[in-house]
Amino acid sequence: MSAGSLLVRGSRAKRLYLEVAHKVDGYLHGEHLGVQVGPGGDPAEARPYVPGDDVRRMDWAVLARTGDPHVRTTTAQRELDTTFVVDLTPSMGLGTRRQVKKDLALTVVAAFSHLASGPGDRIGAVVLTRSGVRRLPARSTATAAPHLLSYLDGVDPGEGPGPGLGAALAAVPLPRRGLVVVVSDLLGPRDWQRRLRLLGARHDVIVVHVSDPAELALPEVGLLRVRDPETGRVVDVPTQRRTVREAYARAAAERQASAAAAVQSAGAAYLPLSTSDDWLRELSRFLGLRRRVRAARRVAGR
Repeated sequence: MSAGSLLVRGSRAKRLYLEVAHKVDGYLHGEHLGVQVGPGGDPAEARPYVPGDDVRRMDWAVLARTGDPHVRTTTAQRELDTTFVVDLTPSMGLGTRRQVKKDLALTVVAAFSHLASGPGDRIGAVVLTRSGVRRLPARSTATAAPHLLSYLDGVDPGEGPGPGLGAALAAVPLPRRGLVVVVSDLLGPRDWQRRLRLLGARHDVIVVHVSDPAELALPEVGLLRVRDPETGRVVDVPTQRRTVREAYARAAAERQASAAAAVQSAGAAYLPLSTSDDWLRELSRFLGLRRRVRAARRVAGR
């Protein structure tokens, strides 16, 4: 790739980030993402055990050395590490109205990057493409988000089979508690549930489920030839038949509901977005619910 094309791509990514940041600031008024309320994640000192302490924090080394039970305390984690898991496999190249799913994915990454930015905060990514998984180390510089967006913009979803989302989730680093934002259409093999559950036990996880209206309902246009971008399989669908359209819509709705249930059962937050949605309004609703849930947990002492 030439230096000129890299410059154009970087300029486009920076412009997207600034446009999204401006919209987010104007609509959400200083919202900032943080990990869920809970004990800190960085080790501190050991202190004598008292009744009521969590036995899972028992410091067995100190107990063996002194003969007295101690628990290991933690200090609050001030900086936030955000890892994006971005699905850019061939199915993310689909789009029928306002934009393709890849474009919406980049907008989502820009919005969450801005919301997760603060002094000392860092962002990194794991990117899933048809050719494999690439990990981009976390960066804390002011150019981290535009750099990430520029890289994502340069990925061509293309056609052909590739690894499943589970492979990308397995590449997420686990050094300390942080925020993981998964952006995917959740199509393909359901190989991600177990790994998502493991991430949810350690991190604050948000799954942004990207879809397009064409995936949920067939248009009535007669014999429609459709091609799977990942397998290359071609099927002629008689969309003039109402029973076919209704069966397709039912199957699509069941697939969406099943994906949502799998995400939520893994302990992750679920945000569905369509290429035809007002993404900013839906994000605002999601963050409002997130605040209320976290406030309820604080009251409950969880």
